[in-house]
Amino acid sequence: MLDINLIRKNPERVAQALKKRMDDIDFTDLLVWDEKRRAHIAEAGQLRAKRNSVSAQIPQIKKAGGDIAQIQTEMRDVSTRIKTIETELAEIEHNIHQFIESLPNIPADDVPPGDKENNRVVRTWGEKPAPDFDPQDHVELVTHLRLIDYERGVKMGGTGFWLYIGDGARLEWALLNYFIDSHINDGYEFVLPPHILNEACGFTAGQFPKFADDVFHLKTGDDKVQFLLPTSETALINFYRDEIIPETDLPKKFFSYTPCYRKEAGSYRAQERGMIRGHQFNKIEMFQFTRPEDSEDALEELIDKAEKLTRDLGLHHRVSMLAAKDVSASMAKTYDIEVWIPSMNEYKEVSSASNASDYQARRGSIRFKRTETGKNELVHTLNASGLATSRIIPAIVEQNQNSDGSVTIPEVLRPYLGGKEIFEPVD
Repeated sequence: MLDINLIRKNPERVAQALKKRMDDIDFTDLLVWDEKRRAHIAEAGQLRAKRNSVSAQIPQIKKAGGDIAQIQTEMRDVSTRIKTIETELAEIEHNIHQFIESLPNIPADDVPPGDKENNRVVRTWGEKPAPDFDPQDHVELVTHLRLIDYERGVKMGGTGFWLYIGDGARLEWALLNYFIDSHINDGYEFVLPPHILNEACGFTAGQFPKFADDVFHLKTGDDKVQFLLPTSETALINFYRDEIIPETDLPKKFFSYTPCYRKEAGSYRAQERGMIRGHQFNKIEMFQFTRPEDSEDALEELIDKAEKLTRDLGLHHRVSMLAAKDVSASMAKTYDIEVWIPSMNEYKEVSSASNASDYQARRGSIRFKRTETGKNELVHTLNASGLATSRIIPAIVEQNQNSDGSVTIPEVLRPYLGGKEIFEPVD
């Protein structure tokens, strides 16, 4: 959520920054409401002070035998005016909150404007595989290797679901354990959050109310809003909601494992079959709470960690800075780590590393107490996938396939697979 004081002081500058990611923005109504709000608050304060002062004088006037009828009439008028102001003020504040809550984060200065066509490739690692045989795509490979059962996954859950089986289930678990061990070794604290979250979690993360339809809501039989988490970022951002963190405790570094549940509205492209896009997938998420002056370094750390995991798996990939319209609404800056999927002839994101600055912290009232001043300030929040598995497996099998249909297992995963070095076709 943006700071209304920032908009009040320099609406033109904020509007210009937001136009990197919005077609148009007009603060006219907001500034009118804000001016009325401040005027109403001032008037109501003056009237209450007057009412309190006169009310204190009435007993003395009565004791002296004075007539208080006129004063009582005047005070009734004052009370009526205060109630009118309070009613108008509630409506104005509702309008202001709705407007502010709908605004996305201000993009960082170095984020390019526009949509994904303006994304910038920062670096590339490794070479694209160039097999001297006719390669298979990941759907064929995982089926012949009996790693994934798509037909039974669809039978159980419908389109967009799959079923890990045998060595496929072991491969999935090996990836998760590899990621978990890496993050623990780097000093991150492991968290297993609830998969069912409440409305406040969605609001703090910046997904509610604007993007509430993107998640799976649960029917609870009452008016409570509960939903399946679309990513564990939505849970982790709420770890310190409505709390004040001592400065000496920062940065706080967490990671979590959860399945992610997403509606993925819209039609699936033909090349996005298999595991590339689905309603449920596994992911390890990294998260940091930092001081404002430390958040850029924290973002670089998260990018480096996500990229190292991909690099140590031996996967050809690239790192891209996203253009403003391709960045999620809560984030000021995002870098994607994208693996090469040969059969699709394109790169697919396996990690988004993002800095939300103080946007989420303001929504969730997450602050830290500055030791030097004793004042409370908003933290900065950052997150990155570390990593999502549903595109890692297609990249592994396609980039490491052999002419006989087998797949060589990345060395870093072999200890988690009992030393197994290769997946052999079953049929």
